Amino acid sequence: MASHNADAARSLFAPNAQLFSLGKDGNATAMKYEEFAVRLGSSKNAWLERIWNPTVLIHGPIAVVWANYDFHLNGVFSHCGVDSFSLLKTAAGWKILAISDTRETSGCAASPLGPPAK
Repeated sequence: MASHNADAARSLFAPNAQLFSLGKDGNATAMKYEEFAVRLGSSKNAWLERIWNPTVLIHGPIAVVWANYDFHLNGVFSHCGVDSFSLLKTAAGWKILAISDTRETSGCAASPLGPPAK
């Protein structure tokens, strides 16, 4: 994300993958992975997302990853929450089927990673 490499982002996703975000108000938004890649590639802002304490569950060709995260925009804290990745093992390797996340702006636990580097 920090490098804004849209092609690298696209390579991580399975066809028709989607991203879902759930706000504190309970409203969910969805976007196709291609829209995410375009936004990522065209953004001039500094994006930093950090995850920690991942839980990984694998059964044959499917997996889920659940992790706490924080997100900083242009060096300033934006939001935190939980990321949930659904993955599928393909001939080309593991691909993301869906990402779901919560977006919280308050009540965030301090990251065990410490403050982001400046």
